[in-house]
Amino acid sequence: MSLTPPRTHTRRDPQDDRLRDLALARGGLDRVAHERTHPTVVDDLLGDPATRVVELRGEHLRVRSGGGGDLALHFRAPVEADRAGLGLHLGRGPDGTAYLGVVSSEPAPENAPEPASAAGADGPGEAETWLTLRQAGEALGARDAGLFTTALALSNWHATHRHCPRCGAETEPTQAGWVRRCVRDGSEHYPRTDPAVIMSVIDPDYRLLLGRGAHWPEGRFSVLAGFVEPGESFEDAVAREVAEEVGIRIDDARYLGNQPWPFPSSLMVGYAATTTETELRIDPAEIAEARWVTREEYRALLSSNEIRTPSGISIAKRIIEHWLGATVESVAGPSVVDR
Repeated sequence: MSLTPPRTHTRRDPQDDRLRDLALARGGLDRVAHERTHPTVVDDLLGDPATRVVELRGEHLRVRSGGGGDLALHFRAPVEADRAGLGLHLGRGPDGTAYLGVVSSEPAPENAPEPASAAGADGPGEAETWLTLRQAGEALGARDAGLFTTALALSNWHATHRHCPRCGAETEPTQAGWVRRCVRDGSEHYPRTDPAVIMSVIDPDYRLLLGRGAHWPEGRFSVLAGFVEPGESFEDAVAREVAEEVGIRIDDARYLGNQPWPFPSSLMVGYAATTTETELRIDPAEIAEARWVTREEYRALLSSNEIRTPSGISIAKRIIEHWLGATVESVAGPSVVDR
């Protein structure tokens, strides 16, 4: 199954410099948080054949080809086996349809296309397969991208928070998968989101700073990024991370946009920073190499396959394209994008 070509990003008003239509910052469902407190809500949804279920196996969801070459999630009616999995009430559509994520213990099948013949499945009998969010996210519509992102983020949180941080006892899911409660002391624990800043750094000659992570393979370059520390603003985090990783001070940091990044639990907050300093002092524990590139140099490096650009669903790719003034695929084709 081939994925759709990259989305074409509309030109921005010069007075509005923010990134729009980020791959994982799309949704469309009402999260109906008030329904989560109903003690039987997951059981009730599983008993309703109108509920649309998405089954998560590891990091994979089942997808099918949609109109125009896009991908769409495979939805089905609840089955009895779903009660053995972790149920996540993901929200309701404009027509009131409830969407339920079920985290299964079954592994995802090998990626051979299979017919869409499951009982209660939506859509025609097209070939389907199991894909990760990195593989499918950019080709999914807004609703489905939001469902996949939310289900994966919640699943990752549940997998790593099975014990109470206060007393060490086991925790159990409650409130439709949005809370874990300690079985000993009754304390409630909520899904965590770890904010990180990610930024272009541009010098007076409009060159972009690219870095290769200390453990990245040759040729993989991106913009700088790092986690926000306690008591720190996003702008302060941008300045600190740039200083720590490459030893330069920035003059300004301008907000561009943000999107969730459920690998496992981040929120990536994008900035464009400027600097008058160009002499790099690299921290080898963080950065293997760094370089300044003009737009012409970057285009040439892409076209010659000397470097690869970040994942198609990442805000990093969009930040680079924001500086470049074009999609990387328009410069060198889809093969330069990491999946």
